[in-house]
Amino acid sequence: MTQPQGDPSPIRVALVDDQQLVRAGFRMVVDSQPDLQVVAEANDGEEAVRLLSRRVAPGEQVDVVLMDVRMPRLDGLAATARLTAAAAAGLAVPRVIVLTTFDLDEYVLAAIRAGASGFLLKDAQPEEMLAAIRTVHAGDAVIAPSSTRRLLEHLMATLPSAQPSGERSAAQAGVDRLTDREREVLVLIAHGRSNTEIGQDLFVAEATVKTHVGRILAKLGARDRVQAVVVAYETSLVRPGA
Repeated sequence: MTQPQGDPSPIRVALVDDQQLVRAGFRMVVDSQPDLQVVAEANDGEEAVRLLSRRVAPGEQVDVVLMDVRMPRLDGLAATARLTAAAAAGLAVPRVIVLTTFDLDEYVLAAIRAGASGFLLKDAQPEEMLAAIRTVHAGDAVIAPSSTRRLLEHLMATLPSAQPSGERSAAQAGVDRLTDREREVLVLIAHGRSNTEIGQDLFVAEATVKTHVGRILAKLGARDRVQAVVVAYETSLVRPGA
């Protein structure tokens, strides 16, 4: 497998799962890559928060954490929310990828709202997990794989009233501020299209698409593409199965 070129320092990864065999399997996959390195492990969310929300020397912080949802003491949802709060307090905390299965949909949506940068199904292919780590580290969010799109659609179909009415009103107000072209771009994002693919679909330069995406995130008050997609579903700009 050809590895991406870039910063020679490996991406520092933490694994949070209460099953040691699962962590061992993930470690084997991640450490097989020259640009990735597992530097921390935790058995549950409480240990993860304690490990990942403390001040460390520059270059020693974890970049990305793979976070299981269902764990003892503190689940991945609550742990993600606490890490997000620590980031708001000025601490350097990792970006979170939630690992889940279809029977935990309700936790996924809450985790995304809590600040997770994306999620993967636990049975995803190793290459998909590795790509997700690199994507999140680069500052983007994991929404493109078809399995994730299906999960989002299933999520919004089964949780039509999951968001409080006040938050739904704020989300709708953000969507109302979008231009026609920005709405078009948001719909394509929700369908899992990359910036390059959106540019091809709309016959515009990729740089133009990036500008649109930045304006969409600002108007929606969304931290990344994942949160923008959730808003698109919750306001019915995009409907499950469409």
